[in-house]
Amino acid sequence: MAKLVTIFGGSGFVGRQVAQQMARDGWRVRVAVRRPDEALFTRAYGVVGQVVPILCNIRDEASVRAALSGADAAVNCVNILHPQGKSNFTTVFETGAQIVARLSAEMGVARLVHLSGLGIDPESKSRYVAAKSRGEAAVLAARPDVVVLRPSVIFGPDDRFYNRIAAMTRRGPFMPLLAGRVKMQPVYVEDVALAAAKAARGEAAPGIHELGGPDVLTMRQISEQVLRSVDRKKVLLPVPKGIARIGATMLDMLQFLSGGLFTNNILSRDQLLLLTRDNVVSGRYPGFAELGIQPVSAEAVIDSYLWPFRPGGQFHAANQSARNLRGQS
Repeated sequence: MAKLVTIFGGSGFVGRQVAQQMARDGWRVRVAVRRPDEALFTRAYGVVGQVVPILCNIRDEASVRAALSGADAAVNCVNILHPQGKSNFTTVFETGAQIVARLSAEMGVARLVHLSGLGIDPESKSRYVAAKSRGEAAVLAARPDVVVLRPSVIFGPDDRFYNRIAAMTRRGPFMPLLAGRVKMQPVYVEDVALAAAKAARGEAAPGIHELGGPDVLTMRQISEQVLRSVDRKKVLLPVPKGIARIGATMLDMLQFLSGGLFTNNILSRDQLLLLTRDNVVSGRYPGFAELGIQPVSAEAVIDSYLWPFRPGGQFHAANQSARNLRGQS
């Protein structure tokens, strides 16, 4: 019988790419999510019965134990950007991650892959970073043979990085620029998924792996990259950190006062802290080279999914050609 992998958060941005990769490799895939009815699309990643979404809440030991039953490998891709109800940074990144690691060891799951992030620092002022750091430490303590993947900011269809920047190009002649000198090393979601799949198959050494794309870019360069991709001309307007902090604080306050009816998906104080610090590999740990993966650059991919933000969307090229023909007549 084919081997079985349990992917926690397997319907999310990274998780669904891991699920597809493992299914292509011939594994049976168990997609462990809180709302399996919303993850039914993952069943199409393999033949009938190969990919199965199941109910699981990583904060609940019983459901994690059921999700891990009979598994040969497990991948924890669970991630949240905003606290929602009982799912906050502490319960998801620390408690949940520790439960998955501890139970996978107790139940004899051969391999565990844990998705973390670059810039891990338990003393960080960012609650997101600090919780991820403490969670990673708990996972390493419970499961010393774990493979920890620390990617930089991840790009790809449906990402919340390039798509969000592209959305800002639609408004007026100016485009706000936060932390223009901060450096990022964008990494393609399919490259991260391939690294996770290799680790689940036992093709990666235990320990920490830092994953960064081939290009180190400043936020200004990334904004200019997006403008070229969507074929728009804007004046980049630097936003002082103090002004950005006031705006983020007001949005966070609005979310709090609304009792969660309004979710701050624009810019939180925590996200602002993430955007104002470099996010590049340190060179102290192995990365894509040691995994035998040649990472893809953002320049080679973003045109394939940022086209809706071009003037005219999918008809942009045709409209441009028509205008050129009219100009020649």
